[in-house]
Amino acid sequence: MGEPGSLVMGDRAGGRIWCLRRVGMNAERLLLEDGNEVTVGRGFGVTYQLISKLCPLMISRNHCVLKQNADGQWTIMDNKSLNGVWLNRVRLEPLKIYSIHKGDHIQLGMPLENKENAEYEYEVIEEVQERNPYVTPKSDQLMEKNKDLRTKRKFMDELEGPGAEGPSNLKSRISKVSCESGQPVKSHGKGEVASQPSECLDPKLTSVEPSEKTAGAHMYSGPAKVVELHPKKQKASYPLASQNILELFKGLEKEQGEEDLKQQLAQALQEHRNLVEELNHSKKNCEAIIQAKNRELQQIKEEKEKVQAQKEEIFSHLNDVLENELQCIICSEYFVEAVTLNCAHSFCSYCISEWMKRKIECPICRKDIKFKTHSLVLDSCISKMVDNLSSEVKDRRMALIGERKAKRLS
Repeated sequence: MGEPGSLVMGDRAGGRIWCLRRVGMNAERLLLEDGNEVTVGRGFGVTYQLISKLCPLMISRNHCVLKQNADGQWTIMDNKSLNGVWLNRVRLEPLKIYSIHKGDHIQLGMPLENKENAEYEYEVIEEVQERNPYVTPKSDQLMEKNKDLRTKRKFMDELEGPGAEGPSNLKSRISKVSCESGQPVKSHGKGEVASQPSECLDPKLTSVEPSEKTAGAHMYSGPAKVVELHPKKQKASYPLASQNILELFKGLEKEQGEEDLKQQLAQALQEHRNLVEELNHSKKNCEAIIQAKNRELQQIKEEKEKVQAQKEEIFSHLNDVLENELQCIICSEYFVEAVTLNCAHSFCSYCISEWMKRKIECPICRKDIKFKTHSLVLDSCISKMVDNLSSEVKDRRMALIGERKAKRLS
């Protein structure tokens, strides 16, 4: 941090002032006047205007504010600048007031990528007031221009004054100037009035005054042109100054437009990035949902395949049961109107009737057939089991039943 002494009022009374000296440039200083608020930035209306040559947007319009508190101690505040204010290498919080002391290091903005230090770095110093502090070159140029304009106005006022007083006073002024300088006075018009050295003045000049009444206009036409042409020259310089100011404003407007365009482009780029991130997030969510649905579909497909395999297995087992247990050994078909003999063996009604025409004994056990009984249970069971079989089996059974009925009726 800085020296123990704080920046307080009263030092200027002894000819000492507080200022910010730019690091590496001893000639450039920012004066801190007692009782005044000092603003620093690149915009208009600030105390010190800083225009960065490396990065014009590094310094904000109103970058920071330096002022004295109730105790007279100098403080600094970051006025919500874009690139910040550093005090002794520590970045300040925006709109928060910090005290500064002698020897403190103040940095405005950040270093560029290829630079170790920032462009604007200052050290708080105390020095004897000998001359006005140096400010930016742009401010120096404006001060010089204002000084030249004041000099021109003063000179024009002096020239216009003698013209209003009369030719005699104008003549005496020109003679006085020419005598003191010892050189001729040249007018800016076509004619010239030659004045004599002071040692050559003679009493003849006094005789000129009485003739002013008759020939005053003719004798002093030269100085009249001088008075008349100086305003023309001054008026001619006004358009040039106006043009320079106009060009300056155009440059500032162009810079402001470029800054606004950069801000718009940065905002559009940020919105584009946010949109891309949102789309990527939505894409990831959709992909996760699709993967979950695919896993669920695959699981359902596997379960369906298992159920289908079990169903086929059941049908196969059922078919085996029908073929082994519910099939007539005479026609090798499922029982059609099944009948059960006294020996408990079952056959188709049509098949056993045709068998009994040749033999009255069971085709399986060879016992005598004493009676036969129609088995409704077997017919119902076979019908329900056939309903679960293929359509081909169903069609063949229906055709067989119709054929048996037709043969029985014939």
